[in-house]
Amino acid sequence: MTSEITLFVNPTAGRGRGAAAAQPAADELRKAGFAVRTVVGNDADDALIRAREAVRAGTGALIAVGGDGMSSLGLQAVAGTETPLGVVSVGTGNDFARATGLPVRQPAEAGRVVAEALKAGHERRVDLGRAGERWFGTVLASGFDSRVNDRGNRMRWPSGKIKYDLAILAELAAFKTIPYRLTLDEGEPLEIGATLVAVGNGPSYGGGMRICHGAEMDDGLLDVTVVGECSRATLLRVFPRVYKGTHLSHPAVTSYRARSVRLEAPEVTGYADGEPLGPLPLTAHVVPGAVRLLVGEQ
Repeated sequence: MTSEITLFVNPTAGRGRGAAAAQPAADELRKAGFAVRTVVGNDADDALIRAREAVRAGTGALIAVGGDGMSSLGLQAVAGTETPLGVVSVGTGNDFARATGLPVRQPAEAGRVVAEALKAGHERRVDLGRAGERWFGTVLASGFDSRVNDRGNRMRWPSGKIKYDLAILAELAAFKTIPYRLTLDEGEPLEIGATLVAVGNGPSYGGGMRICHGAEMDDGLLDVTVVGECSRATLLRVFPRVYKGTHLSHPAVTSYRARSVRLEAPEVTGYADGEPLGPLPLTAHVVPGAVRLLVGEQ
């Protein structure tokens, strides 16, 4: 392994925490004897191009500094290669880091974990989901939650979490059951009415909402959570339970596990790791051991 590694930085993550986190993480890596090169893109597309160039050039590791969006970009660059990925998680949601037991909003500690992992060879082979050309580490969302994302992304005001709270209220007012066609592996398609269907490589999205509670990132399977037809009142009662994963016991919720999942529904956008994939239909499948993740001693 080369001693030169690449920090892949989003300076705007977590309202500026990305820029502040890069230095302490880099300091820890340099103290451990690594030469650190920093990559900052003009936008997400440019950042990904630069990260892929670093991987092709043979960097010893790619270290994503930011939130789930930056971790996701890192996955696009290293998935299917032998380049290991480190994560310095300082964003708003941090679901990927939480699911893999990595430090959250502790950039110096995250830098130490990466340095020790590189020196000692501590890594974890992690599965990824793939939909088209897009890899995802946590959850592919569709339905009510993705419509909230759509609406929130269109809103110019206010900013931050309150924007999505308002988007939830607006979508509740317009809420209708969505007719889905769901195909698991090679099985017969299921015609269902659903509020949402989430496909999880990992257990959570949205900063700790454990929509696919119990999903494991190294079992070669995707967890599928279907919130079926229910009233607005039921949805309001059930949705808060998602933070502990206890929603899975509600009669309106059904869970499956599969290696591949095809989702079909009208006027629904799919989101993976919080980023838009495009309109359904979409097919997602699991790729076992797709990334070498740098972790602490297991």
